[in-house]
Amino acid sequence: MFGQIPGLDTLGISLARLDYAPYGGLNPHTHPCATEILVVLEGKTNAFAFAGLGSQNPGAIVISNAVFGSEGPNNPDVLANAFHLDKNVVSNLQSRFRWNNN
Repeated sequence: MFGQIPGLDTLGISLARLDYAPYGGLNPHTHPCATEILVVLEGKTNAFAFAGLGSQNPGAIVISNAVFGSEGPNNPDVLANAFHLDKNVVSNLQSRFRWNNN
């Protein structure tokens, strides 16, 4: 992207446009290496947004992947309590977000 917009190269910012279908959305996420500002505009049929990030490489962590897909000692009882979910729902979510790396 930065090669296409020379003024952004090494300036330490990123710009993005997002298009949303009706009833569409974006997974909850965070950018660990940037601050983000998002402006959402309504079109005739769809919504779209412009995002500005205070880093050339903001990174992204999708919350569901980080919580339910991480390997390690994530006790389902703790996650069930934190998210007010049944333990079986948590186990189901963990099985959907974890993938076999073999």
